[in-house]
Amino acid sequence: MGETLSLFEPSFNGSVRVETRSERLSGDAGFLLLREVLDDTGLIDHLAGRLHDPRCPERVVHSLPELLREAVAMIAQGWGDQSDAQRLRDDPLLALAGSDRRGMAAAGKTLASQSTFSRLLDLLAQPANQAVIDTAALELASRRRAAAGAPPAPVMTVDIDGLPLTAHGEQPGSEHNGHVGDRIHYPLIASCAETGDMLAGLLRPGNAAPGAQAAAWVPELVATLRERGLARQVRCRLDAGFTDGATLEALDQAGIGYLGRLRDNAALDRHFDPHRRRGPGRPAERPREWTEETVYGAESWQRKRRVVMVIQEHPAELFRRCFYIVTNLPASTHSGEQVLALYRRRGKAEGHMGELKDTIGTSLPCTSRGRASEAEVFARAQALLSLRLLAYELLHVLRAQMEAATGQGWSLRRLRERVLKAAARVQRQARRLHVILERRAATLWRTLLGRRHRWRLAA
Repeated sequence: MGETLSLFEPSFNGSVRVETRSERLSGDAGFLLLREVLDDTGLIDHLAGRLHDPRCPERVVHSLPELLREAVAMIAQGWGDQSDAQRLRDDPLLALAGSDRRGMAAAGKTLASQSTFSRLLDLLAQPANQAVIDTAALELASRRRAAAGAPPAPVMTVDIDGLPLTAHGEQPGSEHNGHVGDRIHYPLIASCAETGDMLAGLLRPGNAAPGAQAAAWVPELVATLRERGLARQVRCRLDAGFTDGATLEALDQAGIGYLGRLRDNAALDRHFDPHRRRGPGRPAERPREWTEETVYGAESWQRKRRVVMVIQEHPAELFRRCFYIVTNLPASTHSGEQVLALYRRRGKAEGHMGELKDTIGTSLPCTSRGRASEAEVFARAQALLSLRLLAYELLHVLRAQMEAATGQGWSLRRLRERVLKAAARVQRQARRLHVILERRAATLWRTLLGRRHRWRLAA
């Protein structure tokens, strides 16, 4: 059993002794579940087969599939800093989950070092590899749908958001953002409104305008979704920062439906003026809301567009309120009320962004190393962003199965704390490795694994 060392004796109970032993223990049994998902979907083999590994094969200690598994699993379990590699170096379950080896030899493997994971980001940041890793989250989302046998969705709504990520020091690409009031990176993030899948991300400087680069990036993403046959029709839901002329014109040219909120301005207020004052007579007993339509053309737009005015009346107020939604969805198929209902579902996307920051971190800790240029460090940060989106999607696969199995809603935090952050002991007996899982997690694991075939791709 190895040497036993006493740590301390709690003052509140003299019968308690806290000791440490050299037993093979882990507080992250969820590494095993994450490895099962990665293997059953075939994602790591798919990525490794398309990534170029410039390392000399004779000198490789940790294969590319091992590094990808370990990096994504660590992020998904909440170990998002590369320095955590040293802390987890002897974790037996991460060794098992990451290793290419089989049998007893897998448990003896040690985790790659922090510098090795840093070199992995260098590898992924190479232009040819970047194109592969940037599509990893979308690839896993596609495979999740394929495993479930889901047909192409009639309509997919893609929410486009900017996600402020705090910078530590003067990281390349980070800039002070006056709206946020901090030095940040400001990536674009795309998620699927109906299913909660994370689709893609594009890293941008911290001082980028909200809609910067969206005019080129969003149509390319939608074209990829169409090519994969994920939906017969794709539309985009936009925040006010993305309703600039360049973005809307690009979506119109690509035949992409959209609806997005407009910022208030004097020109729009003139359209609202006839409806601003409540009419004579007794006010309604309850708040009222309805829509009116107009055609509006902002200075940055190349054409006038359909605008839905959402008018709100409160009994205690003399003047009504209003906000505006621009859309290219035809009025013949989408009334003002239907446009409003679609836009109101945007709250779910805000929840996705909150979970993303909560579960996989609020920063991209890539700094200059060695002789790397600012462009190279920025490319590494983009690769890290893509790995984190992949880790989110990996958790989402398990979350979807837990919700289906239990009939309850599951946040990613709850999934991690109750299912993945489970304690376990690894014991060697004869030619077997026995992983002894804590009892309180066993029921949830049994429930989840009962639906394992729902995330496994057919051979």
